[in-house]
Amino acid sequence: MMNDNRLQIINDKFQLNGEKFNIYGGAIHYFRTVPECWEDRLMKLKLAGFNTVETYVCWNLHEKKENEFDFTGMLDLRKFVKLAEKVGLYAIVRPGPYICAEWDFGGLPAWLLKDKNIQIRTCDVKYMEKVSRYMKKVFEEISDLQFSNGGNIIAMQIENEYGHYGSDKVYLQQLSDLMTDCGLTELAFTSDSPVEKTMTGGTLDDTYKTVNFGSNVHGNFKNIESYNLTKPYMCMEFWCGWFDHFGGKHNKRKPESVAACVKEFLDSDANFNFYMFHGGTNFGFTSGANYEFKYKPTTTSYDYGALLTENGDYTKAYHLVRELLHAKQGLEMQPLLPSPKVQNVGKVNLTTVTSLFDNLDNIGEKHHSIMPNNMEDYGQNSGLIYYKAKVTHGIKKEAIGVENLADYGYMYINDKFVKKMNGRRNSMLKFFTGFHGKIVKGDGKPFDFSLLVDTMGRVNFGFHLCDRKGITRAIVMQQSIMNFDVHTLPFDNIEKVDYSENCGRFPLIMKGEFTARANEDCYLHLKGFTKGFVFVNGFNLGRYWKIGPQRSLYIPNAIVKEKNEIVVVELEKYKNAVVEITDKPDLG
Repeated sequence: MMNDNRLQIINDKFQLNGEKFNIYGGAIHYFRTVPECWEDRLMKLKLAGFNTVETYVCWNLHEKKENEFDFTGMLDLRKFVKLAEKVGLYAIVRPGPYICAEWDFGGLPAWLLKDKNIQIRTCDVKYMEKVSRYMKKVFEEISDLQFSNGGNIIAMQIENEYGHYGSDKVYLQQLSDLMTDCGLTELAFTSDSPVEKTMTGGTLDDTYKTVNFGSNVHGNFKNIESYNLTKPYMCMEFWCGWFDHFGGKHNKRKPESVAACVKEFLDSDANFNFYMFHGGTNFGFTSGANYEFKYKPTTTSYDYGALLTENGDYTKAYHLVRELLHAKQGLEMQPLLPSPKVQNVGKVNLTTVTSLFDNLDNIGEKHHSIMPNNMEDYGQNSGLIYYKAKVTHGIKKEAIGVENLADYGYMYINDKFVKKMNGRRNSMLKFFTGFHGKIVKGDGKPFDFSLLVDTMGRVNFGFHLCDRKGITRAIVMQQSIMNFDVHTLPFDNIEKVDYSENCGRFPLIMKGEFTARANEDCYLHLKGFTKGFVFVNGFNLGRYWKIGPQRSLYIPNAIVKEKNEIVVVELEKYKNAVVEITDKPDLG
């Protein structure tokens, strides 16, 4: 029987269970935190005085391969929502299909890009067919967890910040109707920045509208009065911090500034959702990128300046906000959970070394194509991709180049490294020819051309979303190189690496072992290493890059055992085959 006491708007106020209600929410993304830590993070949200948890849903991980869905383990959305109910929290779910979130392709699955004609985030029939299938699966998982059905989900979002991308109201209405058809019974809402362009392009007339901002609470709410928003006003994303890009600075915000904004919210009797309460980590290859004037990939850490640190510890801002929320609601302070245990393991020698090129057939899948294609065309979502072809005519001195390189290329002639290329940066050759490459001297004989492409995150915001990876053409003497052998290397089977060939040819795969206290957090520091990614006990911790600002990788307690294996994939160079595992992070 449907519960008619669900979240409603009556006299410009929220009501839940027939009583006035304020949403004091905090974002925790289940896919950025290992499941063993979900309840800990949710309890800390509750103990801070919040009453609601909010999460996106990541389509790209739930459907890595088209029409193959996974809602298990780290992707068990249902379990996460039920744990929130267990600790006494309501839930807001934002299923997208697009979520931004500084997440690869904004949460859209990479296999969409195999179709060069698909029009994402529009009412394009092909796109909507795939969205419909996904949305039905999401509701199969959580429909009965809605408040009307006795659960704790009180609201769900339609799309995400659509006004920053387009103004296809037919698309938004189709999404709204689709969610209703799938069984949505709770409050539906949109979420956009509080400016005219986004508020007009990303909203629906009969759907509750929320806004996103990180400061000037009174000013932003006053500004949106002219847009005839339905009260009560709700900041769906209160940006208490910000994310980092590789090569940039680590973003920091004073705790007192965060607390001052919360006081403004509370004094206004407004509703808000912290983005983020707990940021977590972009494990593996899941981080996205931004592209305004240049391409900027997001770091592995998603610390975000949140109220909880990356490993779930308390911050000064946590305690300040907790005091404000308890005072506002007249709540009695309950004892906090203990801070997470951390450990200092020390230095770890990487004693076993082999070359990636000796393992192409072990961990990669081999394809043949006349022309080189984007990795998505081969069914690959992320990782590295390696192209190799024989050039049957020789050269003396000639430009060799590649087209549409995304993102970083390592060029080889007869298996000898000759050039590192940044596909997002113009060179003189690129300026004049449209190709990234190098003037190469040859001996007039046929030769092997090969290119290893290191892909970073796909763009997650704006007009460059269709960020295909790899290359689409290679040339020599203004002639296309053809007949490629292509190895896709998603690195989802690191256990298949064969270390019997001890070769010093980069990229290197380096292995070591260490002992530790099981189930205690720690941080991996890679001083002296250049660029790559790391596995501990088969779990992909994510990318590292010496340009910072992040200089350590978080190892979650659930990954750590008494005896552990670490594998470092180093693409370029290193000083010593030694890493260090400590009890402190270095985010820059």
